[in-house]
Amino acid sequence: MGKGFYISRTLAVVGILLAASAIAVIVALAVVYAREMDRSGGEPLPSEGSSAAPTVNHSTAAPSNPWNRYRLPDALVPSHYEVFLWPRLERDSEKDYFFTGNSTAYFDCVRSTDLILIHSHELSYTASGGFHAELRALDSASAPGIRRSWLETQTQFLVIELDDLLKADRRYSLHTVFEGKLADDLTGFYRSQYIDENGNVSIIATTQMQPTDARKAFPCFDEPAMKANFSITLVHKPKHKALSNMPAIRTNIITQDGVDWNVTDFKTTPKMSSYLLAFIVSDFISIDEELNGTSFSIWARRQAINEGQGNYALEVTGKILKFFESYYNVAYPLPKSDQIALPDFNAGAMENWGLVTYRETALLYDPKLSSNGNKERVVKVIAHELAHQWFGNLVTIKWWNDLWLNEGFASYVEYLGADHAEQTWHLKDLIVLSDVYKVFAIDALASSHPLSSKESEINSPSEINELFDSISYSKGASVLRMLSSFLSEEVFLKGLNSYLTEFSFSNTVYNDLFQHLQKAVESSSVSLPASVTDIMSRWTLQMGFPVVKINSQTGEISQNHFLLDPNSTVTRPSEFGYVWIVPITYMKQGGSDVNELWLNKKTETSQEMKVTGNQWILANINVTGYYRVNYDENNWKNLLSQLEKDHKVIPIINRAQIIADSFNLARADYRKTTDALNTTKYLTAEIEYIPWQAAFDNLYYITLMLDRSEVYGDMKNYMRQQTTPLYNHFKVKTENWTVPSEGHQEQYNEVNALSAACTYGLEECQTIAVNYYKQWMNNSSNNSIPLNLKTTVYCNAIALGGEEEWEFAWKMFKSATIATEEAKLRSAMACSKEPWILQRYLDYTLDSEKIRKQDATSTIGYIANNVVGQPLAWNFVRAKWNFIFEQYGGGSFSFSSLIDGVTKRFSSEFELQQLEQFKKDNEDIGFGSGTRALEQALEKTKANIQWVSKNKEQVHQWFIDATVKP
Repeated sequence: MGKGFYISRTLAVVGILLAASAIAVIVALAVVYAREMDRSGGEPLPSEGSSAAPTVNHSTAAPSNPWNRYRLPDALVPSHYEVFLWPRLERDSEKDYFFTGNSTAYFDCVRSTDLILIHSHELSYTASGGFHAELRALDSASAPGIRRSWLETQTQFLVIELDDLLKADRRYSLHTVFEGKLADDLTGFYRSQYIDENGNVSIIATTQMQPTDARKAFPCFDEPAMKANFSITLVHKPKHKALSNMPAIRTNIITQDGVDWNVTDFKTTPKMSSYLLAFIVSDFISIDEELNGTSFSIWARRQAINEGQGNYALEVTGKILKFFESYYNVAYPLPKSDQIALPDFNAGAMENWGLVTYRETALLYDPKLSSNGNKERVVKVIAHELAHQWFGNLVTIKWWNDLWLNEGFASYVEYLGADHAEQTWHLKDLIVLSDVYKVFAIDALASSHPLSSKESEINSPSEINELFDSISYSKGASVLRMLSSFLSEEVFLKGLNSYLTEFSFSNTVYNDLFQHLQKAVESSSVSLPASVTDIMSRWTLQMGFPVVKINSQTGEISQNHFLLDPNSTVTRPSEFGYVWIVPITYMKQGGSDVNELWLNKKTETSQEMKVTGNQWILANINVTGYYRVNYDENNWKNLLSQLEKDHKVIPIINRAQIIADSFNLARADYRKTTDALNTTKYLTAEIEYIPWQAAFDNLYYITLMLDRSEVYGDMKNYMRQQTTPLYNHFKVKTENWTVPSEGHQEQYNEVNALSAACTYGLEECQTIAVNYYKQWMNNSSNNSIPLNLKTTVYCNAIALGGEEEWEFAWKMFKSATIATEEAKLRSAMACSKEPWILQRYLDYTLDSEKIRKQDATSTIGYIANNVVGQPLAWNFVRAKWNFIFEQYGGGSFSFSSLIDGVTKRFSSEFELQQLEQFKKDNEDIGFGSGTRALEQALEKTKANIQWVSKNKEQVHQWFIDATVKP
């Protein structure tokens, strides 16, 4: 610990307790004195050179000055923080919810400077009689005086100009006293609330720091490479529990104005980044266990814990964490692992070291109320966040341009951790649907971006937030899965272990990982056509992916940059010319062996790719490679023939691949759309989930383009024909939809069968949905709807009903005791076909008393999914954009999904003009983290216009011809 530690903490408490009575101050000083004596070894030192700053003013400096840049200078490096925070969870007559605090930042000067830049956002420094900062030298010298200081709001700095230089190779401390709003904006140190089981409002103070909001809680060097140790102290009522990254080491009591307060100190953290900090004050309770010296706790609302909603999370957490210890071959570095379910949380979850925060839907599960899908979400999100405890927390990216290394890795190994916890679910197969195919749709756009951007391209908070997209998460996961596959898991894990070991408690760039993997390759028998860095740089430094064309007649293999709109112009140059080093796995008809070769150039020829007669070749087995595959038409014909004759000869994932690749090749003009539709004919014999889901996902695009036209009626007829056998299969298997199927994926396909049958107008299915819902309406205390079928039943009953059905859903939504049930009802209420109901529902999203802020943008998206609600949602977003942007902030993670949701049906020149006008009208307001999503929406709209013009008539005729007449 730095010298002067005790002195600064004493001053801290004086600052925060100025309004208290003399006795309270004396007690507080005694508490802090004892605490700091413990921490500093019992040797407090005298004051060493301090100076006070004048009142804060505002800068008019030129943009060339350091404080007008978003990145910190490299002169100062933090080593330790002392942070003291006092959140007020009760509103008084004079002030809204707020917190007061003080902090001492200890830092090393590595280059002489007369300027201190430290991040600060939405903090006030004018409490307690004016702005006050104390700069101290932690050696025998005196610190420079403070000439002037101000807040630079755009770049979010507290700027302190000094009258002399800070000297290189010396240590200093900066102490500040501040106040902040405990707002409900879901960022930084913020306020969440819920209604408890007794009908009372309960307030929580909690945090979400990633990526740039630790600066909203206290002034700090808020960049991931600026790692330090943190000592946190929280003041709270005795009825509340305080949590932070590390265990509490003591709680003392102080009294102010006759009211007792607890002062809880936490053990100092290991060296870590500021965005991983967490501190929470709440009335939550926990369930706990200890495993091999690590304590595990699940925290939530008292009612949720008492109803057993945290039991499943506790059951799997220890298994998953111990799996990752074995997987990484590195011990979990903290003494405890707390996980907490928050009523209001903007992200899905956050990997704060030792105190992981979640939306309630991502951590809580009730076997009596929640579906199979809810259970999978819990185990996968827990696995994702626990994977980060090493990959992201122990070893952290240097800057956000390499975000994919954190999020892509966790998004890949979450399947491994969840698969370990639920070994009969075959979860590892689902990455193809949930990540690979999901991100292909974005990465096939000319407006996509590489996994790793140049560091200089990512500066502002909104630019950083833009990176939290499917490229960073799902493409990152997909290419790392491919890398693990061609290296072998043994080699992959060997390199991973040496990487984590060397860079523990430090920061890296992506190539550090590749170099360690290369060392593992060199000590193994694996043979590669180039180094790991050379291979993987093509997948990380250039956007997009290839389509590999195999001519089974000549053996020629070629690759091209795959773009959904072949007429679009790629403006982002690539040093590799959009050529990849591609690992190609393949099998041939009549053989079960999987072989591999590498495509290193634009075009090559291999005799291994040739087949004769009616034989076929199948490439990219189990879709381990991040690319699409095209064939000559003869090979396509032979593959379709095989599907219709005996589809089980082809692996399940590759049956999905044949469908998905065909539809996307057709969208990109490599094939005809009617050729792609032919791949759905065999589905009357298919009962596996993955191929069916791939078909629904790809037919959804045709639905979006044509469900407002005359084509949709004939499409529904064909799809009802194709899905009825699946419906009948599960009708028998589930004893008329009363007993769930046994397998995990089988249960998913059971839901698909009922949902598709209802969607495409099978009257028997719609009657089942309506009757189930009516039974519930007649006895709201007894919901007999099968758990997995709730979402389908709710949606269809509301769509087929009217105001009465919607109002019942709203009533049950408001009284739900578990968030997963709330989520199902919130989604289903968007299925109404009554425009006035949908418009009212849109208005509800502006009122956080009706729809939580965390759920507002997704609710608008649900309404936009409804063909009736889409124009209402678009007009709503256009009219309310200024309010939405201000209410949720330009850095909201959800802006990109909001823009995508309200524009994905756009397929006319008029809609394109509206979108362009929307962009023009709001240039002054901006689009924050949705900026790239807006450009992608424009690109997709142009491609959609072309697709409809080219395909509408022939697709319409195909549906007519493919439907068997009654």
